[in-house]
Amino acid sequence: MRRSGKSTLLEIFARQIVSLGISENRVQQYNFEKSIFPKEYTWLDIYKDILSKTDKKNKNYIFLDEPQQIPEFERLLDALFVEEFIDLYVTGSNAYFLSGDLATLLSGRYITIHILPFSFEEYIESQTNTTLDKYELFNNYLYETSLPQGVLLRNQGASIQNMYIQDVYNTIVEKDIKQRYNIQNIRNFDNLSKFLMGAIGSVVSPNNISKTMKQDHQDIHHNTVEKYIEYLVNSYVFYQVNRFDIKRKQQLATQEKYYLVDIGFRNLKLGKFQYQDVGHILENIVYLELNRRGYQIWIGKIGEYEVDFIVKNALNRFEYYQVTWSMSDPKTAEREIRPLKSINDNYPKCIISTDIITAEIEGINHINIVDWLLKK
Repeated sequence: MRRSGKSTLLEIFARQIVSLGISENRVQQYNFEKSIFPKEYTWLDIYKDILSKTDKKNKNYIFLDEPQQIPEFERLLDALFVEEFIDLYVTGSNAYFLSGDLATLLSGRYITIHILPFSFEEYIESQTNTTLDKYELFNNYLYETSLPQGVLLRNQGASIQNMYIQDVYNTIVEKDIKQRYNIQNIRNFDNLSKFLMGAIGSVVSPNNISKTMKQDHQDIHHNTVEKYIEYLVNSYVFYQVNRFDIKRKQQLATQEKYYLVDIGFRNLKLGKFQYQDVGHILENIVYLELNRRGYQIWIGKIGEYEVDFIVKNALNRFEYYQVTWSMSDPKTAEREIRPLKSINDNYPKCIISTDIITAEIEGINHINIVDWLLKK
């Protein structure tokens, strides 16, 4: 997503390459959101310009930031990529970036690194002037933005921080969604976005969303709802998670859940009343962390019960997670334990909560969320 730190990571890597002894004239960086080439330049003109600055006898490191601004940018990337003396690094902030022609041209020849906003560990590392302990810092992380620049603006006050978050959100909607997909009814789109923000962690369907919005006097067809959700997912504002039938070992095609890339957007669009929904915010944080750790993720279904997350790691081993605010209430504890006990295999099962004191329960690991987030 925009402003998640991609450009900064490219700059750090470029500096690291130079620090290892690579000559600076073999490292080129271009940010195409800035006017660095004349408007009349085609992709071929840019290619020739970049190529003219390379050292043909040695490896050159080329960094292209948001090149999808260029007409036929796919041809530029492919032309650079085939040169044996070029090592190419590219960022994009929309799923469109790796669709269509580009995916065909580079099929099987690239590695994708997905960048999310700050993890809790990174958030702690950024808080250099604080006396708060890890649990107090988590309370801030739970309710605030994790966008890198937004976190750094925290000390300048909530109004400055909110202005930044608003600017990021507006840029995504305007550049990555409204212009690209030619949305005419931006009010309906914004209301749909707010609906999804309020429903994180809940099973939803386009049809039900359409019915609910119509009851609130917002006339929107379920096909339009489906398209708008697709646009938000393609822009990495939301992540879609499908349901998985654990008994039948198959993915289900309906009633997905959606998780928000940054809770700061939710605070901005829905206001403080959403703090009441801390259980789903906690679930959102766990989803993003599982995503960072490289798991494949589903919502688990076993009979009439639901498991918050079923994940598969690189070794094709499964793990099961339940997320709840607290296990102190016996009824809550029973509700969280029951689905995990229904799973008849020996893969790890875990309940994540904010409880400070935790212990294994009937073979199920119970862990504090702060400790889980900081676990290597």
